Amino acid sequence: MNKRIFLLPIRCMLFILSFFLISIILQKSFSEINNLWSIIVSLCNIITIIILLYICKREKINYFDMIKYKKGNTKIATVIFVSILTLCVGFSGMYFAGFICYNKFPYMPIMMLEPIPVILSMINIFILPITTTLAEDGLYLGIGINQIKNKYAAIIFPAFFYALQHSFIPFLPDIRFIIYRFISFLPLTILFCIYYYRKRNPLPIMVGHFIINIATAFQIFIMSMSPALYGSIKICNK
Repeated sequence: MNKRIFLLPIRCMLFILSFFLISIILQKSFSEINNLWSIIVSLCNIITIIILLYICKREKINYFDMIKYKKGNTKIATVIFVSILTLCVGFSGMYFAGFICYNKFPYMPIMMLEPIPVILSMINIFILPITTTLAEDGLYLGIGINQIKNKYAAIIFPAFFYALQHSFIPFLPDIRFIIYRFISFLPLTILFCIYYYRKRNPLPIMVGHFIINIATAFQIFIMSMSPALYGSIKICNK
């Protein structure tokens, strides 16, 4: 088993450390910096991408080689199908986890859409989706699945850490919230890992992943443009 798979927990550690540092720097509690989660994720994404590119340089390959992307090897119908499946499984996982952890259906953590400075939300529409897709899929598919020979471990370990990282976005010392976030994403990460293990084609996964992330970034932008809208939704969500 390649030693590089021990990088799989790195994003969990990056998120926890980042929230701790920002909490200390701003002298605010974790709950008070919840709204900065998308900015923190973008920064951690950039760090992850730098690490991946460094590995590629050492191995004398490029990023596309690492994730085994082959140009012209994907049908549009496949991309559309996997994208729709991604949305369905993604939202189903969140609703299912909400019912298990909070006894609410549907349950959506509205704090994930809390307003931030408008200029930051605008910039993050472009940064968050692309960096998240490159960082996560590069790490868990390229480094994870492609480096593990046992077919069961090649799915279980990357899918586990792929889901676990979301438990710390944002970081809250609340075990129920941590479990909720983990369960929310586990079905989707298992789907991604099984599909990639069988097809070795990252493009459909990356497109579906990108769509989810850009939708999230755009929702934060809307709430940042209209904090009153966020306030009214928050009241209705109680």
